[in-house]
Amino acid sequence: MKLLHIDSAATGAGSVTRELTATIVARWQEAVPGLSVTYRDLDAQPLPHLTGPVLTKVDQVAAESSEQVLQQFLDSDVIVLGAPMYNFSVPSTLKAWIDRVAVAGRTFHYTENGPEGLAKGKRMVIASGRGGVYGDSSPADFQEAYLRQVFGFLGVTDIEFVRAEGVAYSPQHRTDALEGAKAAIQVPLREAA
Repeated sequence: MKLLHIDSAATGAGSVTRELTATIVARWQEAVPGLSVTYRDLDAQPLPHLTGPVLTKVDQVAAESSEQVLQQFLDSDVIVLGAPMYNFSVPSTLKAWIDRVAVAGRTFHYTENGPEGLAKGKRMVIASGRGGVYGDSSPADFQEAYLRQVFGFLGVTDIEFVRAEGVAYSPQHRTDALEGAKAAIQVPLREAA
């Protein structure tokens, strides 16, 4: 089994989502013997934003990098994604990664009945960190709703969110939110069986 671990927070060691993704991946490693983990840090090694030369593959180096990113996604059974809320959405580095995995003909295609996701059968665990409190249905949430939509469009429907909210309110709020989020992490029992 292959797990792809993605971090996108720009806050380094102080990141809530990095702490959560590390905990999630450690639990998967405990539960699934022989788990293969690939790690990608989108802050330390950002992908260039999607431009004409990147999209049309005129830039051969960028095309090879994009193919590697796409193949890592396609090869994975589980994706653990650290996605902090920045300005009500996701970091631009994460959006650049999504632009590499949302590829017509590879992860989705259009049919007479509309779009069909081709990346089915994957499990995704998204560590969501938020400075404020937004709950499940805030109109200001363009982070989790976007991630659920884009990965659902690609065919990934087994998506779990592990959320820490209100982390900017106070040090105690941050501690409590992290403890609550860690307690909510599901043990991957069905994969370990």
